[in-house]
Amino acid sequence: MSPNYSPVTEQVVRDLAEILGKSNVAVDLEKRIAYSYDEVPRFYWDRDYIAEAVVFPETTEHVAAVMKYANEHVIPVTPRGAGTGLSGGAVPFAGGIVLSFEKMRRILELDRKNLTITVEPGVVTAEITKAAQKEGLLYAGDPCSGDASFIGGNVAENAGGNKVVKYGTTGNSVLALEAVLADGTVTWFGGKRRKDATGYDFAHLIVGSEGTLAVVTKIILKLLPLPGKVVDLLVPFPDVHSAIDFAPLIQSEGKVIPSSIEFMDGKSIRLAERFLNTVLPYDDAGAHLIIQLEGNDPDVLADDMERIGDLCMSYGALEVFVADNRTTRDKLWKARKCLAEAIMAYYPKYSLEDLVVPTSEIPKLMAETTRLCEKYGVQEANFGHVGDGNMHVNILFPEERPDWHEIIEGLLDELYEFTAGIGGTLSGEHGIGLKRQKYMCRVMDQAQMDLISRVKTAFDPKEILNPGKMIRCREREGGPVLSG
Repeated sequence: MSPNYSPVTEQVVRDLAEILGKSNVAVDLEKRIAYSYDEVPRFYWDRDYIAEAVVFPETTEHVAAVMKYANEHVIPVTPRGAGTGLSGGAVPFAGGIVLSFEKMRRILELDRKNLTITVEPGVVTAEITKAAQKEGLLYAGDPCSGDASFIGGNVAENAGGNKVVKYGTTGNSVLALEAVLADGTVTWFGGKRRKDATGYDFAHLIVGSEGTLAVVTKIILKLLPLPGKVVDLLVPFPDVHSAIDFAPLIQSEGKVIPSSIEFMDGKSIRLAERFLNTVLPYDDAGAHLIIQLEGNDPDVLADDMERIGDLCMSYGALEVFVADNRTTRDKLWKARKCLAEAIMAYYPKYSLEDLVVPTSEIPKLMAETTRLCEKYGVQEANFGHVGDGNMHVNILFPEERPDWHEIIEGLLDELYEFTAGIGGTLSGEHGIGLKRQKYMCRVMDQAQMDLISRVKTAFDPKEILNPGKMIRCREREGGPVLSG
């Protein structure tokens, strides 16, 4: 049976104001538009996707009451974090209510005995990092958007970031979640336990589910000891392939697990320089690697740094620059973290992709990306987390073109097909959202798609939670398309 959503009427708005307080409900058009899009630009979509109301819960009880009401009246609800997503995951495909978490921003507890921190979903990721550091502890989640993104959004997308090669994705740090189900029921999945073989692992089913199964209202995260010293190496290589080929050798021959191995091609290097109005060493190189090493014993760390530096030079690096103080380290990471923003600033049309492949297949992916961009007459800038195979392939249009959407769709169709053929998939950390939903069949067979649909139905039988994401609503066969 197809969903038949109810509109947000004046009576619904009054009811929401009664539940949340009038100041926590917004219906003016300007605010509704502002809260209806993420970092995927509006021009990408075939039509406007605009919420009918935006609400700002302050407590779990608020969220539960909104979900109970929406479920009873069959009104779609789209959970929203900071809006830094790159997949259209927070876009209200079916209208309805956007549930913004900016007022649920408390750090509730830092438990030193159990090495955990409990937070609400609207806490900015960097604030969690700072709170942990003040106690001599480490929160290992480090997405490039960490200075702006909310932890709830990181959980929804299972955000990766720069330290996945050593610490894993956001999900590896999640121990427990308080969740509000579609009908308003509140429950906890997981706990402060490090092991749990009791029943299904619902906590990690919710992680990465993009708000389609439940609404997360509290998160218990694992903390670790804070390393005593961190060093970054900036390593220029003459070309993309020598940099990529070298990356896995850091572990296999260098005998060390770095916390980060980040990659920027030449185009990305120069984009960062332009955006930050700065100059990086060897900015004419074909590619840069940023290799981060950390440890507690200065002598051991110095040995690791020397061994990796020598290994770099023996495999064709042009130089090895050591950043061992906060100023120089910040300069390197600003260059790496600004790249998506720089593309948005300088290119009228673009598509920011999030492909992930086995690390051994990255050279093939880069070669095919170049071939396709040449075939379709567009530019490319590639960067990403080369240590875990997650490459941000970016398709760039230096000037406006009326056929840009046809080019992107054609290129992506071929690129996704190729990626699947070498054992890769559509997204490593940005998620499926609206942007990649129609391509899911490229990487999942019908049996898997049917399972996803049945899980969705079990959690959300009326399909009110973030409809149109990851899998299609039953009544909408086509899904979203690019605008013309």
